[in-house]
Amino acid sequence: MRLDSAIGEALAEDALTLACLHDVEASTQTVQSLKAVGFPDNLALMPADKAAQQGREMMLAALAALPEALDAELLDGLAADYAAIYLTGAHGASPCESYWLSDDHLVCQDAMFELRKLYAASGLKVPDWRKRPDDHLVFQLQYLARRLQTAGAADDWRAIGGFLDHHLLRWLPDFAERVAGRADTLFYVALANLTRAWCDGLREVIAGELAEPRPTAEEIENSLSGRRVAEAVEQPLRFVPGAAGPSW
Repeated sequence: MRLDSAIGEALAEDALTLACLHDVEASTQTVQSLKAVGFPDNLALMPADKAAQQGREMMLAALAALPEALDAELLDGLAADYAAIYLTGAHGASPCESYWLSDDHLVCQDAMFELRKLYAASGLKVPDWRKRPDDHLVFQLQYLARRLQTAGAADDWRAIGGFLDHHLLRWLPDFAERVAGRADTLFYVALANLTRAWCDGLREVIAGELAEPRPTAEEIENSLSGRRVAEAVEQPLRFVPGAAGPSW
């Protein structure tokens, strides 16, 4: 897969599709649309490794098990599972990075502020961080799509790889594992696993095309620790409650 603007656009569509599925609960229209386009086989990137194939097969099975018109019981089940994952925290599977990276599983921690700075550099700001924090999975996938849409030079792809290393791929495996262990619907288990596999596959493609091996988990943590120390010395991060800005 040659890394150029055309593939960047196609991969951005993948990221936006995944973001939409995590954004709102599945409906009859969602299921019909996914079946109509042959999801997930319509994705531009579908890695061939075992984990990715399991995610693909699981999603195909989940969609095959759902009829074209969902009855009230099926809709209620999907809605309950969506709420337990994304709204109430009943499954203990938060879609926010801070939850997984903070010692006490707290939200709105360092990751939220780090991502806020990244978004701002691209002219983006979340609509209301109190309702959905900056480090939410949906916003991270949308930001990834924005970067993919404008990727051209090797440095652009290198930056995307760094974003995956420093953010999504540090916590998505834990999120997917928790959803798999506690969700009641195959659809949301498949979605979590497919999203993790797709992000990991993208990172593999970038590493392969740039001929730059992926950093180890230890190397990533060391680089993040060093950067945070430098930032704290040079310009401490400050937060102004109620600060307004343009919508996402």
